Amino acid sequence: MLSLLVSVFLVRLVIYLINTIGANTIDSLLWLLYIKLPNRTSQTAREVIRTKREVVQLRREMNATSAQDEFAKWAKLRRMYDKALEEYEARNKALNESKASFDMTVKSLRWLNTTGLKFFLQIWYSKTPMFDLPRGWLPWQVEWVLSFPRAPLGTVSIQIWGGACATVISLTGDAVRTAARYGWEVMHLKNARDGVNFGTSADEQPATTSPKKSQ
Repeated sequence: MLSLLVSVFLVRLVIYLINTIGANTIDSLLWLLYIKLPNRTSQTAREVIRTKREVVQLRREMNATSAQDEFAKWAKLRRMYDKALEEYEARNKALNESKASFDMTVKSLRWLNTTGLKFFLQIWYSKTPMFDLPRGWLPWQVEWVLSFPRAPLGTVSIQIWGGACATVISLTGDAVRTAARYGWEVMHLKNARDGVNFGTSADEQPATTSPKKSQ
């Protein structure tokens, strides 16, 4: 049963981390990692970057060329620009489609391994006690609440255990963020008191000049 206790705790911890960091942020980081791998999508991404640079370069050359004085050169650049732009738009469209499919896959896997797994454990182990309470330690009304909805009376159900884990994780996370913010403020005030601008190097500090001695 210890493994089930830990599993519920880990699922709640992962859900909290995802909600804290942000699902969109995680999806973006996973996408950046994915296009770094040797696959067809990463090749498409490199081609998009290359064709975009080519389009920008050709556009600059067109703007620097007079359509009246150098019409032949300008017309050639225009044809090259239109071709490069068409290629860029086609490859960028394919890349966007790949990203949409990737995002959908990531979202589905994330839901299955977090919220979906949480619901599955709560339903499958709804009658399984997480641990027993000492006999006669609490009134039966409290024992009934702790065993809700289907665990044996005098035990703690998986729903109650999961809720307790979520509460403890949330409170711990808030305490860590508060402590980190307080430490940052203390460090900032200490540097300000010592006459050091936090975040700037020593070379950027204003030079002090000693007062001239009177003759």
